[in-house]
Amino acid sequence: MPPPRPLVIGHRGASGYRPEHTRSAYELAITLGVDAIEPDIVATRDGVLVLRHENEISGTTDVARRPEFADRRATKRVDGVSLTGWFTEDFTWAELSTLRATERLPQVRQASASFDGTEGILRLRDLLDILDAGAERTGREISIVAEVKHPTYFASIALPLDELIADELKAWDDGGRTIVECFEQTVLGEIRGRGVAGRFVYLLESRGSAPDQVARLGNKALPYSAQLTDAGLARLAKEVDGVSVDKSLLLKTGGGDLVVRAHGAGLEVFTWTLRPENRFLAAGYRLGSAARDWGDWRGEFHAVLATGVDGIFVDHPDLGVAARAEVAGRS
Repeated sequence: MPPPRPLVIGHRGASGYRPEHTRSAYELAITLGVDAIEPDIVATRDGVLVLRHENEISGTTDVARRPEFADRRATKRVDGVSLTGWFTEDFTWAELSTLRATERLPQVRQASASFDGTEGILRLRDLLDILDAGAERTGREISIVAEVKHPTYFASIALPLDELIADELKAWDDGGRTIVECFEQTVLGEIRGRGVAGRFVYLLESRGSAPDQVARLGNKALPYSAQLTDAGLARLAKEVDGVSVDKSLLLKTGGGDLVVRAHGAGLEVFTWTLRPENRFLAAGYRLGSAARDWGDWRGEFHAVLATGVDGIFVDHPDLGVAARAEVAGRS
């Protein structure tokens, strides 16, 4: 039986309840009913694929408190942004495996932060095993939506994510459970060209241009907005299977038209990220003044679902599953 639509995708697992990209976050997401899980994929110095929001890890691990790694602190420029901290590519997997995960948003998610230090970092291969075990436990097929992070940057330091990711995904799946996504279209074609079967989804910001375009064309890079015109969508449909957009593009007046136009071009449409806290809700859905308090999440979730999207990324999987059932019950 095919999964219900839209897909409910656990954004870094159940990252509203546990520190993101941890085993407990992934396993809880499966328990709460997700159709797929989205990891962010970066690499170590020795070419091991690890799951972190960014390659700079001071905000999601205890690395800054580890004196043995004090000398690894560095300043780098990643996709045009200067960052100071600790970077996965400066560690071997053996070294990273000693770190402990922490909550990225402790002021907003204090309950999740209570789990700080209880779990380590995972590799992509660990998540693939978790998905297999979850499918066996629940009787549901659990897909992966693998986000490739900073591929142009990693290629510049001789860590080709397209090759590394393709090798692992091909060994795991024949394509039925695999979706690959990235804010850079180039790497999607490269991974497909390496024989990975599945669906390929192009992530688009609400502003700016893709890093691979900027690296190649500089200030002549095509803005993301130009890729969401009718002509832009038609071009994308020749090379990718779907687009994934910031929810703000769907919540603004006429946002549903984007979904209609993308569907007309033959593209699926995903959106990110649905969260219940006031800090993340659109202004009209906030209740009270505290950023960490939950606002009218149900109203915002329903508004997004009403556009006809094919997949939603959620930090709290149970809320996404509930909202989908509620909207389906009205139709």
